[in-house]
Amino acid sequence: MARFYGEVGYGESVESPPASGIWADIITEFPYFGDVIKNTRKLESVEGLNNNIVVNNLISIVCDQNAIDNFFKIKYVRWAGTLWSVSNVEVKSPRLILTLGGVYNGPTPATPDNSG
Repeated sequence: MARFYGEVGYGESVESPPASGIWADIITEFPYFGDVIKNTRKLESVEGLNNNIVVNNLISIVCDQNAIDNFFKIKYVRWAGTLWSVSNVEVKSPRLILTLGGVYNGPTPATPDNSG
């Protein structure tokens, strides 16, 4: 089992400016330690385009109260130099089991204008 250390990105929808009807995800990252408990990858064919890489990895992080209270806001994990979208979160206190999917292309703290 490999060790894990990386950032987990949480998104919260905020109307900006207020009463504008325009909603954007504001992303906050928090670092976590844990383990990579399943390490796989597959290629998904897309008609006429390059294949997409999907990892389907399971990462178990040691969570704090913030992670438990906000697990439904988790958007991505920074792992192996890439942002991976989180497709499933299982609460097994004191851990969260995160299932990774494809590459995450959404907003990050470095893109406050939410241009991706």
